Amino acid sequence: MTSELVWVLIRQDDDGGNRYRVARYATKDEAERVADVLDREQRQVYVIERIAPRGVQA
Repeated sequence: MTSELVWVLIRQDDDGGNRYRVARYATKDEAERVADVLDREQRQVYVIERIAPRGVQA
């Protein structure tokens, strides 16, 4: 069984408020760890959001 990648890591630009999906993860903890590293190394703002699994419509 394949786990669903329902946690999305998003880079949010300071100017203009543009948002870019960077990666998807199976767990919130995993996404937060990567966001913490990127926040420190790249000095960008990263946010995490949960999305509906593929095939599920809201």
